[in-house]
Amino acid sequence: MADDPIVVISFKDLESDEEVRERIDARCRALREEFPETARFEMTLAPDGSGHTAHVRVSGRDTHLDAHGTAIELELAAEKALAKAHGQLRTVHDKRIFTRRREARKASPKKA
Repeated sequence: MADDPIVVISFKDLESDEEVRERIDARCRALREEFPETARFEMTLAPDGSGHTAHVRVSGRDTHLDAHGTAIELELAAEKALAKAHGQLRTVHDKRIFTRRREARKASPKKA
């Protein structure tokens, strides 16, 4: 199993909610299992005019990305941001893997 990621969750102008914190932490650990190149997740949760916003920054080995989510409920905003981060991680991960495969195929073509 991979090492545990560093998960930093900040509540800006909000009271800290342990239930939300635990769910976000669990979701970040699941992302770490799927994408072992990640090492650190930083999330900031804040209210905006009509709901809540969530900003997540993911960093690790050759991986640095930001995602943003908004929703009326705090937990839903966090989930949207993590879903966007998941999509970005999938794109970067697949690009890295398939690029290596293409290069390997060019280096040693099939023998007929």
